[in-house]
Amino acid sequence: MVSAGEFRNGLTVEMDGDVFQILEFQHVKPGKGAAFVRTKLKNITSNSTIEKTFRPQEKLPKAHLDRKAMQFLYKDDDFYNFMDIESYEQISIDVKVVGDDMKFVKENDTVKILSYKDKVLNIEPDISVELTVTDTEPGVKGGTSTNVTKSATLETGAVVQVPLFINVGEVIKIDTRTGEYSGRA
Repeated sequence: MVSAGEFRNGLTVEMDGDVFQILEFQHVKPGKGAAFVRTKLKNITSNSTIEKTFRPQEKLPKAHLDRKAMQFLYKDDDFYNFMDIESYEQISIDVKVVGDDMKFVKENDTVKILSYKDKVLNIEPDISVELTVTDTEPGVKGGTSTNVTKSATLETGAVVQVPLFINVGEVIKIDTRTGEYSGRA
């Protein structure tokens, strides 16, 4: 159990049957009335964010998330298949659980599988990935002076905005947290 007065960024707690990660917290001591802790929480299961206030003495159970590195093997109809790098054990995860987290992951890439009490909650790809552009309009010279962008389809099927000078076949870096172009590889 952890009290609201001990909250820290990144801490995971269990509340209302779900697992939440503390993104931000602020201890507030108003001139009148009792002190409280204002928090911004991310629901790990649904990726939604909520804001909630707690009294400093309120206690919540601490949630220990397991992060395991696994290799993405392939996707079949409704499942993504992964292999444990150490034990070579294979698991299948429903497409609904993964959501959009796999749009920047290609076969044989390593991802972290987040689980809580042996239930897979989420998938964390690497923060920066290098992917090849498979379809976009032809590049334009001199397109570096403005922030004008165009759509590009990547080898995983994801569509991102890239600068005008990017051509088909180029390898680019993508920030998986924001889904934005971050440079040439």
